[in-house]
Amino acid sequence: MAMTDPLGDMLTRIRNGQQAKKDSVLSPASKLRANVLEVLQREGYIRGYSDDASGKHPQLRIELKYFEGEPAIKHVARVSKPGRRVYAGSKELPVVRNGLGITIVSTPRGVLSDNEARNENVGGEVLAEVF
Repeated sequence: MAMTDPLGDMLTRIRNGQQAKKDSVLSPASKLRANVLEVLQREGYIRGYSDDASGKHPQLRIELKYFEGEPAIKHVARVSKPGRRVYAGSKELPVVRNGLGITIVSTPRGVLSDNEARNENVGGEVLAEVF
């Protein structure tokens, strides 16, 4: 059966993997997912990710990060969903937890965190929020 929200599926795999204290999780590969993982790695929410071509379809192995036994990601949620797309200009990008969290934004310049998008003065689709 076709997946309606591939990015939401990846975020759920990360959330479930951290609740189960896994070292890493697998997710089907795509350019958008890799770009979102790049932002999460730059911001320090995951240790890293790599391509895993051991199976029939290419996958991404996501290495989860913990601090003193607690997950680095306390909350991850999809904002713009297939049934309701959410867009914001550079001035209207939401601030998560007074700047302690990030918003992941898909812009014409690529997938960026909210701070990077504000610095480059670009808006776009608000994909997810993480803290």
